[in-house]
Amino acid sequence: MDRARQLSEFLKTRRARLSPDDTGASRFGGRRRVPGLRREELAQLAGVSVDYYTRLEQGRARNVSPEILDAVADALRLDVDERAHLHNLARPADARTSSDRPQQVGPELRQALEALTLAPAYLIGHRLDVLAWNEPARALIADFPTIPVAERNMARLVFLDHAARTLYPDWETKARDTVANLRLDAGRRPGDPRLAALVDELTDASRDFRRLWADHHVRAKTRGRKRFVHPRLGELALDYVAMRAPDDPDLTLMIYSAPAGSETALALRQLAEPAVVTHRSHAGAERILAEDPKRRGEIRTPRRRSTTGSR
Repeated sequence: MDRARQLSEFLKTRRARLSPDDTGASRFGGRRRVPGLRREELAQLAGVSVDYYTRLEQGRARNVSPEILDAVADALRLDVDERAHLHNLARPADARTSSDRPQQVGPELRQALEALTLAPAYLIGHRLDVLAWNEPARALIADFPTIPVAERNMARLVFLDHAARTLYPDWETKARDTVANLRLDAGRRPGDPRLAALVDELTDASRDFRRLWADHHVRAKTRGRKRFVHPRLGELALDYVAMRAPDDPDLTLMIYSAPAGSETALALRQLAEPAVVTHRSHAGAERILAEDPKRRGEIRTPRRRSTTGSR
């Protein structure tokens, strides 16, 4: 999680995926023992001295201008997310957020989640922590209420819960996207001790996480399609969209859906129905008990699943 090391490794891995033939750079030196552009070639493309680029890649350059970073990003052919990550890593530490204040989910967002009765949806915050969810998401992805608050995290579910490999038939893609998103957060929040602890935990526990973390891929959640395997409904191919809260850009609402009238949309309706019944039953029981606590022995609330997810 050291900023200079992250910057160094990120630049090296981006440089390694290019060659002079890809970029039109003049070749330096003779036979290559490692793939990718050499520092001299990258410096030439970026229009900076070899010494300056070397210091930048070693994390020793100070107060690097946005213009130089953009020139290096152009030379490395970085996409939008990678370019933003480079700027975050090169920015002075005191100019980046490292606050560890608990994120709050307002009543309006919780109300919006509950209103999505046919679409699995959940809110994720720093470190991919799961902060809130609706009943369809609980029925499809994980039984979040039974998971300790400190462990409600999508990266932990993907890499530490063996059932995730069944839930996500394209597990490798899901794992790569999860790490790429966590990398972005690491660039934005370099001083976050809980993020560092999470990365250490996953690095120790998962060989796959170590492999993917070393790739330094970065990618923000936007939109796409993901496949799930539900134990009762079988395989579901769902479209997803990620929306950031205007007043909290570190809070993302994930919504999964299917085209209206499709078989998958009908399956989502089946997925939601028992979850909605359970939710209403609990709400009704809690309302009765609130009015008359002595009736606790008469009221039987539906049993919640005791395992992680409905998988």
